Amino acid sequence: MVVKTSSFVTEIPLRTTSKDLAVLAARLESARQLYNAVLSEGKNRLQLVRDSELYQQARLMNKNDKKAKSTAFQKAREAKRFSDYDLQAFANKTAIASVWIKSNLDAQTIQKVATRAFKAIERMAFGKAKKVRFKQKGQFASLEGKTNKQGIRWTGNGVEWSKLKLSAIITNDPVILHGLSSKVKYVRLVRRILNQKTYWFAQLICEGEPYQKPKNIIGDCTVGIDLGVSTVAIVGDEKTIWTTFAVELASPQKKIRKLQRQMDRQRRANNPDNFNPNGTVKKGSKRWNKSNHYKKTAAKKGEIERKQAAHRKSLHGKLVNQTLALGKHIKTEKISVKAWQKNCGKSIGFKSPSSFQSEIKRKAENAGGTVLMFSTHKTALSQTCLCGNKQKKSLSQRVHHCSVCGLKMQRDILSAYLSRYVDPKTETLSIQLARNGWLGMEKSLLDGWQNGSNQPARTATCSKSPVSNNGLERVSSNLIAREESEPVRVNETRSVS
Repeated sequence: MVVKTSSFVTEIPLRTTSKDLAVLAARLESARQLYNAVLSEGKNRLQLVRDSELYQQARLMNKNDKKAKSTAFQKAREAKRFSDYDLQAFANKTAIASVWIKSNLDAQTIQKVATRAFKAIERMAFGKAKKVRFKQKGQFASLEGKTNKQGIRWTGNGVEWSKLKLSAIITNDPVILHGLSSKVKYVRLVRRILNQKTYWFAQLICEGEPYQKPKNIIGDCTVGIDLGVSTVAIVGDEKTIWTTFAVELASPQKKIRKLQRQMDRQRRANNPDNFNPNGTVKKGSKRWNKSNHYKKTAAKKGEIERKQAAHRKSLHGKLVNQTLALGKHIKTEKISVKAWQKNCGKSIGFKSPSSFQSEIKRKAENAGGTVLMFSTHKTALSQTCLCGNKQKKSLSQRVHHCSVCGLKMQRDILSAYLSRYVDPKTETLSIQLARNGWLGMEKSLLDGWQNGSNQPARTATCSKSPVSNNGLERVSSNLIAREESEPVRVNETRSVS
């Protein structure tokens, strides 16, 4: 039995000559053609599985008997040889028949290409994807092995693959040195086009834990997050962060749109037969001719988008590290990014909040923390006050001002604070626990509000007076008095925060 161990990736740039680039390009092209062949065969086998009698019988089985139903589906796949192992065997036969593919790729790389194609088809089989995409020329950009003993191997100062030897550019970066000192499981070669020049990198999949920078110490507290389209509020035990989400990211939309118009003109000039007299595209299958000028324009546009994505990833990583410094137990609302895209499509595509969510979940769980994404239907944090009163707010109302107890606080910060007290099992808000923690957290929340707005602190108020320590005591006494007179009941209505 193979024991699974934790892994991390160390990326190291490689030195390549023009001859090395030609060899790597040929091997990458052979892998692309093999991938498409396996993908086509896998699609055919999947369709045979779905058309089989065993599959139809499995669909009609009782949903409650999950084990028997899963076994029935497995038998249907085995009957039509639809599995990772079967597609690996097909890929090996295809490579041998091609001769050229076999001369460029070793057995382990062939198996990994087949596995990559099978995983793509498996997503479609389980309904996680509507279709699979065949790789066009230039779209296949990585190759990897299975072990570090044969095939693509790391030798200590570079990569060896068959007769190809590539030396690495090793610096004194502690992240790279940590990866080199760890056991290498296998190696992945990645091609990147930067400023219209081709570069190759070796990604070492190492055994163990990634290097932890001293400045990125991970806390062990509970952190509440309220993520919005334009802002994000993060509340920990000792610090509150309220800032514009990805504020440093500059939008290159004007440059991209200009290049898109130029590409459209070039495509129309090169393919006049593909357009109707009114300028619309003709229906049916067409052949598109791409001139060298069109390819250069597309490369410029791709480079701008690549830099934008790299900058966005850097900003997301910085904010994730700031969050995990407050604590690794994350609580946040389960937001629908697809719903946001309907109203704020460009902003969502530009800032990519879902990537931030995925990154913080990955890093928190990797550090031994937990991530709770609770439903907005059960909590309605943006509508809820600390006293238990619930009132609807429009999206334009960014400050919570309770008409019952007089509490005034920035809307996102209050929601992030309340999310810390959502029960993981029932996904309901505990008002009492939120009240108990308010006295010690009030200054931190106000500081976060002031730092985020770069204006004089806007304080939580009781009636007409700002909340100092005495004012906060009056708010607390009002809450206690109200609780004693009548129980607080949190409504289950939903709010769009």
